[in-house]
Amino acid sequence: MGRFDGATVLITGAAGGLGRGAAEGFAAEGARLVLSDIDDKALADLAGSLRAETAILAGNIADEKLSEDLVKLAADKFGRLDVAINNAGIVQSFVRLPQVASDEARRVLEIDLLGVFYAMKHQIPQMERQFKSDGKGGAIVNIASVAGLVGAPKLSVYAAAKHGVVGLTKSAAAEYATKGIRINAVCPAHTRTAMVDSFVRISGAPEAEALAELTRGVPMKRVAEVDEVVTAILFAADPANSFMTGHTLAVDGGVGAI
Repeated sequence: MGRFDGATVLITGAAGGLGRGAAEGFAAEGARLVLSDIDDKALADLAGSLRAETAILAGNIADEKLSEDLVKLAADKFGRLDVAINNAGIVQSFVRLPQVASDEARRVLEIDLLGVFYAMKHQIPQMERQFKSDGKGGAIVNIASVAGLVGAPKLSVYAAAKHGVVGLTKSAAAEYATKGIRINAVCPAHTRTAMVDSFVRISGAPEAEALAELTRGVPMKRVAEVDEVVTAILFAADPANSFMTGHTLAVDGGVGAI
């Protein structure tokens, strides 16, 4: 019997590295899935590869209507929303603050911060209604970053957005702690996803050299693997983990220890 047998789990940014890993992890634990991504083809391909009841809706998380429609889809198809993984996000150009184009900064904030705000704005009322009805609310896991816990040179706007996600997480967790809704954030360091692959390509350096530069401040001297971060996501969402809320769970190879 899986930890999430019969639970309805919503995942945004589902077609990317962490999102796909999370979808596969929850499916393996018996969940029913509501998946979203801006890439409609990749989203459909993912849904077709999973052994789980799945509903999909493509769209841009910066559009509030998508978050509203995703919650409605979960309620209409599966009757409830038990877990939400707010994962959709982008990264900025790796440059000093004055070199960040204002349009790019606005886009990063709209997707990485307001996208999470819109998601929670619509997920929380659904979970609160469930709690009032049957005593079972839900769990929200926001994917922040180690850049949401400390400074991140040459990633200033991204760091600002992720600090904002941490603030939203802690504030909402306190607001709904007695309403049956747990809200936590997982804060990974660099993880072996398309974002890291993109950094390696842009750097122009050999892969080993680029990764060494990327992980210079990481005591473990490597990037995280997707499965390692997914393990933390499943832990944060696990209904057995019922006394943890408002927590920022760093999966950072020891960055926070120094």
